[in-house]
Amino acid sequence: MNTRFGSVCVISLGCAKNLVDSEHMLGILQAKGFTLTSDMDKADFAVINTCGFLESAVEEAIDVVLETARLKKQGPLRRLVVAGCMVQRYGYKLARELPEVDAWLGTGEISRVAEVLRADSTGPVPFYISRPTFLAGHAVPRVQSTPFYTAYLKIAEGCSHRCAYCIIPKLRGPFRSRPIPSLIREVKKMAQRGVKEINLIAQDTSLYGKDLYGEPRLTELIEKMIPIEGVQWIRILYLHPHRVSESLLDLMEAEETVCPYLDIPFQHVNPDLLRAMGREPRGETPEELIQRIRGRKRDIVIRTTLMVGFPGETEEMFGQLCSFVGRADLDHVGVFAFSPEKGAPAARFPSKVDPAMAQKRLTRLMGIQARVSKRLNAGKVGQVLPALIEGPSPETDLLLIGRTAGMAPDVDSRVLINDGEGIAGRIMPVHITEAHTYDLVGRIPVH
Repeated sequence: MNTRFGSVCVISLGCAKNLVDSEHMLGILQAKGFTLTSDMDKADFAVINTCGFLESAVEEAIDVVLETARLKKQGPLRRLVVAGCMVQRYGYKLARELPEVDAWLGTGEISRVAEVLRADSTGPVPFYISRPTFLAGHAVPRVQSTPFYTAYLKIAEGCSHRCAYCIIPKLRGPFRSRPIPSLIREVKKMAQRGVKEINLIAQDTSLYGKDLYGEPRLTELIEKMIPIEGVQWIRILYLHPHRVSESLLDLMEAEETVCPYLDIPFQHVNPDLLRAMGREPRGETPEELIQRIRGRKRDIVIRTTLMVGFPGETEEMFGQLCSFVGRADLDHVGVFAFSPEKGAPAARFPSKVDPAMAQKRLTRLMGIQARVSKRLNAGKVGQVLPALIEGPSPETDLLLIGRTAGMAPDVDSRVLINDGEGIAGRIMPVHITEAHTYDLVGRIPVH
């Protein structure tokens, strides 16, 4: 391999969709003759792929940039490139405020990463930002950074929804799907590398294919993935509640390979607040959708995210949300307090909720969900569940970590295994012996 350009460390911040972009940058850099390292102290170059969705994420990204810039002053680090959503959001303002950075790449320009690292350091600081249209296909190099047995497959980029609290369309451009043949080629490569679990991601996976084929084709895509040898679990993330189709539920019920897992961000249940959010209620309510899903023979895990403190949320509206969480028996719930992001319409809405009150509501709602989660977990004690073994716990070598098909990587609870021989990367039966608020405890039976 040609390694004349030196070593590069890539730091990925934010969501799984951002991680896929980072993996493509790693692949491009490796293909262009750079060596890859995870040790920043030994790197010649650094690339930081930032999140810019929330102001708190921007603050985290700036801290990482400044810390890395200090390393550049002290050690062997020669160039620092900052890429991603924060660059797309703030543009040239960043270049003025962070002169320590040697190059800037917006979300649509990550394919230039090798080019800017090799640029003449005496010239102007490269700054590439444009309306995002880049869509990485199977031919764009990619280096997998997740454990060998699990990977993310980004089936589409961007978003064409207009939720009042969100700036993703500005950061990522319009929704654009990858063609089915390209995705199938990538899945086959993954399976050949030993990937057993594939997590489908996009800003809205339920809309996949509509821009290319005139109608959503998520079910067709999954049907073509199922026969690929080596693929054991296919999990679907980020489904819009308006498009959970019967055909998708039929497929999930018929095919063991499709994880019985639906990630549906409801955000709220009050119809007036949903309308203000730009998530106009259509057809069925969140509760009716859950009933439709729970009407299936297969036990389907439901994950959601909810928002408290959106402008105009009254105590009565929040009470409706609490009642919903208390009776809906949701398996995994994430709760966020509204953040008035500059550029999002909701930042200018009147009737703002005091941030301290929003935080109290968040704490109260998570307390309700904790009781639900503990009760649901208690019902699993005594069952034997297939679990993907991830390896030793980071806290102690006395425990193994695993995940059932109803637990997505990075965001959900886990199974702590305190007895038995487990092999990382294998899906093995685990007998559940204890239930905690979020995690389960079990043992691998001796055969």
